[in-house]
Amino acid sequence: MTFSLKGPLANRGFRRLWIAGFISETGDWMFMVAMPVYVYQLTGSVGATATNFLVELLPALLLSPVAGVLADRWDRRRTMVWVSLAQVVALLPLLTVQSPDEVFVVNIVTAVQAALATVFQPAKYALLPSLVERADVPAANGLISLNGNLARLGGASLGGFVLGWFGLTGIVVADAATFLLAIVLLLRPFGVTRKVPVHQTAWRAYLEGLREIKARPGLRAMVVTVALMGLAQGLFAVLFVVFVTDRLGGGESDTGLLRGVQAIGGMAGGLLVGTLARRIEPGRLLGWSLVVFSVMTAATWNSAYVTTAMGWFVGLFAVLGAPGIAAFTGRMSLTQMHTEDATRGRVLASLQSIFDSSQALGLVCAGTLVAWIGLPLALDVQAALLGVAGLLALWNVRKVVAPAEDPEPAMDTART
Repeated sequence: MTFSLKGPLANRGFRRLWIAGFISETGDWMFMVAMPVYVYQLTGSVGATATNFLVELLPALLLSPVAGVLADRWDRRRTMVWVSLAQVVALLPLLTVQSPDEVFVVNIVTAVQAALATVFQPAKYALLPSLVERADVPAANGLISLNGNLARLGGASLGGFVLGWFGLTGIVVADAATFLLAIVLLLRPFGVTRKVPVHQTAWRAYLEGLREIKARPGLRAMVVTVALMGLAQGLFAVLFVVFVTDRLGGGESDTGLLRGVQAIGGMAGGLLVGTLARRIEPGRLLGWSLVVFSVMTAATWNSAYVTTAMGWFVGLFAVLGAPGIAAFTGRMSLTQMHTEDATRGRVLASLQSIFDSSQALGLVCAGTLVAWIGLPLALDVQAALLGVAGLLALWNVRKVVAPAEDPEPAMDTART
């Protein structure tokens, strides 16, 4: 019996990229969950555990511009293969760790893994538009977002289980296996093999990506929207913990539960976007998703005036994941479709740097904001930032010219 796949899944190259990304991200989540737990078990130090979190975050902020240049300078599929292989090799020093004095090895490996993942992501998202038809780009991003949430649920759970039963060696073996499986899927050529001549230094190449953003209204209009999204996310990361602790009277397990259930809504949002994306222009998808996200977030924060029952907030936070994923899909699709293939990696990485920098600003300012205006109003400000970002995106839809045109993607529409 045979069946026919539709949309982006009809393309064999995209299917392999999709599955490889899921497997690789599952390994990433296993590693990200297991390492801080292992560091705390090894040292008993909260400070050492916090340091491990920090070395995981810094590479993304510092290396995004370089990662974008590499995504445009090297063949993207081959880049993902070599990065995955490097991630396997980078895990091996963990096999030598036996005492608290060697926790620095764990931190070095964590930083290297985060740096390699920072190179992997822009290559993946820059490759995607060359695999599917233009009209299928939002749906393809929705399916990748679905995978990200599935990987988050599965990988986070597996990380704790494997560490508990098999120790650090088990994490190394399991994580390496995910990277090797991804390599197998990516080894066979698909899409367009890029032969990019190198005529520029890395710095000049990066500046060319910035000029692409400045030159295209569709990209230029994204800068403020992306910055506001990052600022709101940074505020959320801090205010959420204070909200659960002070307003709901919850503890560590409640905080973890409410963050985790957002993946449920994220999966639903990924499926919905994958189904409806052909009918919604990416700019409108981004704008309306952020507006809905803003309203739902404000309703969630302010419902604490009515009830602090944890079951109620589990349901609310589960639903919140859907507009968040839809907004991410709209943002990514809009960027991809308004960028030339030759500069797509740099543009994606530059906008991600803007998001990360704004997120860091939100993290730093959250405490000051609460001290200045109080927690309830600070929460409303966070929700309002999402709404303003959405309204700007909808306003800019009216002014943006047609997307950048690239050569037709190398279609591989074999059906199974």
